[in-house]
Amino acid sequence: MNAADFRRIALRLEGAEEGSHMGSPDFRVGGRIFATLASQKQGYGNLMLTPAQQAEFVAEQPDVFVPIAGGWGRMGATHIRLVEANEDLLAGALRVAWKLRIEKNARTTGKKRASVARNRVIRKRGKRR
Repeated sequence: MNAADFRRIALRLEGAEEGSHMGSPDFRVGGRIFATLASQKQGYGNLMLTPAQQAEFVAEQPDVFVPIAGGWGRMGATHIRLVEANEDLLAGALRVAWKLRIEKNARTTGKKRASVARNRVIRKRGKRR
Protein backbone atom coordinates (compact mmCIF):
# COMPACT_ATOMS: atom_id res chain seq x y z
CA MET A 1 0.00 0.00 0.00
CA ASN A 2 1.04 3.62 -0.47
CA ALA A 3 -0.27 7.15 0.13
CA ALA A 4 -2.51 7.01 -2.95
CA ASP A 5 -4.11 3.80 -1.65
CA PHE A 6 -4.58 5.38 1.79
CA ARG A 7 -6.31 8.40 0.19
CA ARG A 8 -8.51 6.25 -2.05
CA ILE A 9 -9.66 4.01 0.79
CA ALA A 10 -10.20 6.88 3.23
CA LEU A 11 -12.34 8.79 0.74
CA ARG A 12 -14.56 5.75 0.14
CA LEU A 13 -15.86 6.04 3.70
CA GLU A 14 -19.26 7.69 3.95
CA GLY A 15 -19.01 11.44 4.46
CA ALA A 16 -15.20 11.47 4.31
CA GLU A 17 -13.56 14.53 2.83
CA GLU A 18 -9.95 15.44 2.23
CA GLY A 19 -8.63 18.59 3.82
CA SER A 20 -5.29 19.96 4.93
CA HIS A 21 -3.78 20.48 8.36
CA MET A 22 -0.44 22.24 8.70
CA GLY A 23 0.30 21.59 5.03
CA SER A 24 -0.43 17.86 5.13
CA PRO A 25 -3.42 15.98 3.73
CA ASP A 26 -6.00 14.93 6.29
CA PHE A 27 -9.28 13.07 6.13
CA ARG A 28 -12.32 14.29 7.98
CA VAL A 29 -15.86 13.30 8.71
CA GLY A 30 -18.22 15.91 10.07
CA GLY A 31 -15.39 18.42 9.79
CA ARG A 32 -13.14 16.54 12.24
CA ILE A 33 -9.94 14.60 11.45
CA PHE A 34 -9.86 10.81 11.64
CA ALA A 35 -6.67 10.16 9.62
CA THR A 36 -3.78 12.02 7.98
CA LEU A 37 -0.91 11.59 5.60
CA ALA A 38 1.33 13.91 7.63
CA SER A 39 4.05 11.23 7.74
CA GLN A 40 3.75 9.93 4.18
CA LYS A 41 7.39 10.80 3.39
CA GLN A 42 8.41 8.33 6.10
CA GLY A 43 6.03 5.73 4.61
CA TYR A 44 3.27 6.13 7.19
CA GLY A 45 -0.38 6.97 7.26
CA ASN A 46 -1.73 8.21 10.59
CA LEU A 47 -4.88 7.07 12.36
CA MET A 48 -6.64 8.84 15.20
CA LEU A 49 -7.53 6.01 17.58
CA THR A 50 -8.15 5.67 21.30
CA PRO A 51 -5.20 4.53 23.42
CA ALA A 52 -6.97 1.18 23.94
CA GLN A 53 -7.52 0.68 20.20
CA GLN A 54 -3.91 1.65 19.54
CA ALA A 55 -2.68 -0.91 22.08
CA GLU A 56 -4.74 -3.64 20.40
CA PHE A 57 -3.49 -2.80 16.90
CA VAL A 58 0.15 -2.60 18.05
CA ALA A 59 -0.10 -5.84 20.05
CA GLU A 60 -1.62 -7.72 17.10
CA GLN A 61 0.68 -6.35 14.39
CA PRO A 62 3.70 -4.44 15.75
CA ASP A 63 5.36 -4.60 12.32
CA VAL A 64 2.48 -2.54 10.85
CA PHE A 65 1.25 -0.26 13.66
CA VAL A 66 3.45 2.11 15.69
CA PRO A 67 2.35 4.75 18.23
CA ILE A 68 3.23 8.27 17.10
CA ALA A 69 5.94 9.69 19.36
CA GLY A 70 5.04 12.09 22.16
CA GLY A 71 1.72 13.31 23.43
CA TRP A 72 -0.25 12.60 20.28
CA GLY A 73 0.80 8.98 20.47
CA ARG A 74 -0.17 8.75 24.14
CA MET A 75 -3.64 9.97 23.13
CA GLY A 76 -3.96 7.19 20.51
CA ALA A 77 -2.49 8.70 17.33
CA THR A 78 -0.98 5.76 15.47
CA HIS A 79 1.24 5.29 12.43
CA ILE A 80 0.42 2.54 9.96
CA ARG A 81 3.38 1.38 7.86
CA LEU A 82 1.82 1.50 4.43
CA VAL A 83 4.28 -0.84 2.71
CA GLU A 84 3.54 -3.53 5.34
CA ALA A 85 -0.27 -3.23 5.14
CA ASN A 86 -2.57 -4.95 2.71
CA GLU A 87 -5.80 -3.42 1.46
CA ASP A 88 -8.08 -5.24 3.89
CA LEU A 89 -5.94 -4.28 6.89
CA LEU A 90 -5.67 -0.64 5.81
CA ALA A 91 -9.39 -0.42 5.05
CA GLY A 92 -10.28 -1.96 8.42
CA ALA A 93 -7.96 0.35 10.35
CA LEU A 94 -9.29 3.43 8.56
CA ARG A 95 -12.85 2.28 9.23
CA VAL A 96 -12.09 2.00 12.97
CA ALA A 97 -10.69 5.57 13.05
CA TRP A 98 -13.61 6.87 10.95
CA LYS A 99 -16.20 5.19 13.17
CA LEU A 100 -14.55 6.53 16.31
CA ARG A 101 -14.65 10.06 14.86
CA ILE A 102 -18.36 9.70 14.00
CA GLU A 103 -19.09 8.52 17.55
CA LYS A 104 -17.10 11.41 19.06
CA ASN A 105 -18.87 13.87 16.76
CA ALA A 106 -22.25 12.57 17.93
CA ARG A 107 -21.27 12.94 21.61
CA THR A 108 -19.88 16.43 21.05
CA THR A 109 -23.00 17.55 19.17
CA GLY A 110 -25.17 16.34 22.06
CA LYS A 111 -23.05 18.21 24.60
CA LYS A 112 -23.14 21.39 22.51
CA ARG A 113 -26.93 21.20 22.27
CA ALA A 114 -27.23 20.75 26.04
CA SER A 115 -24.82 23.62 26.64
CA VAL A 116 -26.71 25.93 24.29
CA ALA A 117 -30.00 25.06 25.98
CA ARG A 118 -28.48 25.62 29.44
CA ASN A 119 -27.08 29.01 28.36
CA ARG A 120 -30.49 30.06 27.05
CA VAL A 121 -32.06 29.25 30.41
CA ILE A 122 -29.35 31.19 32.26
CA ARG A 123 -29.78 34.21 29.97
CA LYS A 124 -33.58 34.15 30.37
CA ARG A 125 -33.25 33.97 34.15
CA GLY A 126 -30.81 36.89 34.10
CA LYS A 127 -33.22 39.06 32.08
CA ARG A 128 -36.08 38.48 34.53
CA ARG A 129 -34.17 39.91 37.48
